[in-house]
Amino acid sequence: MDFDWTEDDVKYREDIRTFLREALPPNWAGWHRASVEEYRRESKRFCAAMAKAGFFTQNWPVEYGGQGASAWKACVLSEEFATRGDPRGPQYMNVNWIGPAIMQYGTPEQMEYHLKRISAGDVCWCQGFSEPDAGSDLASLRTRAVREGDEYVINGTKIWTSHVPLAEFCFLLVRTHPTEKRSGGISCLLVPMDIQGLEVRAIPGLLGEGAFAQLIFTDARVPVSCRLGSENRGWEVVRWALAFERVGIAHYRAAGLRLDRIAKRAHDAGLMDDAELRSKLGHARAMIEAARVLFYRIVDLREHDSPPTADANLSRIAGTAAYQAVAEVAQLVADLGTDTGAGGLNANSVAAGTTEVQLDQVATRYLGLPRPPVRTA
Repeated sequence: MDFDWTEDDVKYREDIRTFLREALPPNWAGWHRASVEEYRRESKRFCAAMAKAGFFTQNWPVEYGGQGASAWKACVLSEEFATRGDPRGPQYMNVNWIGPAIMQYGTPEQMEYHLKRISAGDVCWCQGFSEPDAGSDLASLRTRAVREGDEYVINGTKIWTSHVPLAEFCFLLVRTHPTEKRSGGISCLLVPMDIQGLEVRAIPGLLGEGAFAQLIFTDARVPVSCRLGSENRGWEVVRWALAFERVGIAHYRAAGLRLDRIAKRAHDAGLMDDAELRSKLGHARAMIEAARVLFYRIVDLREHDSPPTADANLSRIAGTAAYQAVAEVAQLVADLGTDTGAGGLNANSVAAGTTEVQLDQVATRYLGLPRPPVRTA
């Protein structure tokens, strides 16, 4: 079996690197230092340039603005972008799972309107999933959408929502059936961010201006035509979409680069004689390689149009474990007296669902194991 890249894939990788050198500003260091306005302006400019060059939605079907490229080309692009802090900004969501979810479940009108804008790189989205009492346990969400004629009236709160200052639309999860439990009675709405009754409150934090926000819906109204998929069947849409989100970015590539930088600093500081450090370096590299192979497994499933499986959860778990292994190396090097410059490694273990939730889904949904009994006081 040949695990090497094809000549075409190698050339494609070089084409992407050339594009990045030409399209990114000199001395590019990521979006974390940019203001919200600069982020909005430059992210759209960059994504429009990607679209013009044919890289933005290259693996989408041609009829939706793509080129019908293989899933492996999307993998190559993800690896190269991970090395540069993914200059697409929030638009990776558009390409990776919001657009495909609209293709899968949208009406002709929804596909005509939204997919054109997404594939052109001129629109940003946010996702309204987590709530104050429904973070990783997404199925317990309480934000309500009550149908009144041809409209839904939305009341509730979403929290820890990323990219809100840039977003024109929100991929919003709401409860449309009051008595259904857990994942039953949930619907998906494609909500414009400029509707009446939506209040945005910024959440100050360590990740910079506008990183997170709270969305408060008070009698906010949207047309029923904003619903994606069938009413009360939104959990099917969510599961399908999240299987793409969990492996949309080649996190193992970014983790590997960080590990290389930490190892170099440790070497330059004369720390490589430390047996514990060498052991942790080897363990972290092995975890990164495991995450890479599991990521490739998902790419292969996509290439063959397979439905979502537990592999998506396992890939996410492995990627998180790789980041944590790198964080442990960084901590040890810091304890030995050398600055690693590797902050912010552990946020990956919370985004897109905590490791505990991923493991629970593998156990209950795919292995058929019973849920643990609920403890009561």
